[in-house]
Amino acid sequence: AKAAMDLVHSWGVELAVYLQTRHGGYQDVFSLASSLADLHTTFFFFFPIWLPLRRDTALRLVWVAVLGDWLNLVLKWVLFGERPYWWVQETRFYGAGPRPSLQQFPITCETGPGSPSGHAMGAAAIWYVMVTALLSAARTRCRPLLFRFLRMLLWVLMGLVLLLVCTSRVFMAAHFPHQVIAGMVSGVLVAEVVSRQKWIYGASLRSYICTTLLLTSFAVGFYLLLRAVGVDLLWTMEKAQRWCARPEWVHLDTTPFASLLRNMGSLLGLGLGLHSPPSRSSSKPGSASRTGRIAASLLLLQLWDMWTFSSENLLIFYFLSFAKSMVALLIPTRLVPWALCWSPERSSSTKDL
Repeated sequence: AKAAMDLVHSWGVELAVYLQTRHGGYQDVFSLASSLADLHTTFFFFFPIWLPLRRDTALRLVWVAVLGDWLNLVLKWVLFGERPYWWVQETRFYGAGPRPSLQQFPITCETGPGSPSGHAMGAAAIWYVMVTALLSAARTRCRPLLFRFLRMLLWVLMGLVLLLVCTSRVFMAAHFPHQVIAGMVSGVLVAEVVSRQKWIYGASLRSYICTTLLLTSFAVGFYLLLRAVGVDLLWTMEKAQRWCARPEWVHLDTTPFASLLRNMGSLLGLGLGLHSPPSRSSSKPGSASRTGRIAASLLLLQLWDMWTFSSENLLIFYFLSFAKSMVALLIPTRLVPWALCWSPERSSSTKDL
């Protein structure tokens, strides 16, 4: 089995070397694709846009992102996937011969296990939700011929996006090809399964709190259980620190627990925001109001995202990561609607009535 996996890994390294050699001029494009495929884009960009337009799709985006990334964390702990940038340095597959020369980049040195790819899984899940939502809205509004064309166009667009994301992860030497394929397939499956769960659209605040505690407790308990039987689930940290070309490229925010707490903060923030009084307005917002909410949310989120903090103290870093993610979901669900509700224009129209 090890010989077979070494062969698969060697093919992946060869593909990465080929991409870096023949398509090195597209480094900035691949780097941008990897960055945009991160779930950060979902919480700070896609969600605030979809929320005023189609609330059900916005909720589905968050639930799919959080549950999918939680499953990705568990799968990574179970599968013990290697990453190209350290595997090529440690393997005995090449014997005494020369090893392939893999380039590294600032986003190469992720610290968690490699299988399945979280970027590919997240991108596939999120785009699947958005494409199916657009097709659902267009089905009753477009003529059959136009709808078939639109359906083909959107699925092709999604395929191109996923191809670019998967290629970028291999190019960056962060993943092997089989890992991005596994991530892509599992992402679509998670999106389909979660989308069928109708309860997420009317979940109570208690459901959000209980789900957050349950997912966090399971992940921490699973980690402690395996550690008690001698399995170190943080084995990849040492490899990342040892084989990364530059120490500053090893980022603590790519560790499994940092990702877990960010997602749990996002889920709890969504629950708190949805069950606050301003979100219970019975009046349906008009197009101008929707545009204002989207613009204000995106602006505030970009300003909020500028807040960074040191990773010297692990506990403080994890707590602040959780809090930042929680507030990021409160901004479009509670803060912006509340601010627009109390804007001078809204106040004056209320007085006239």
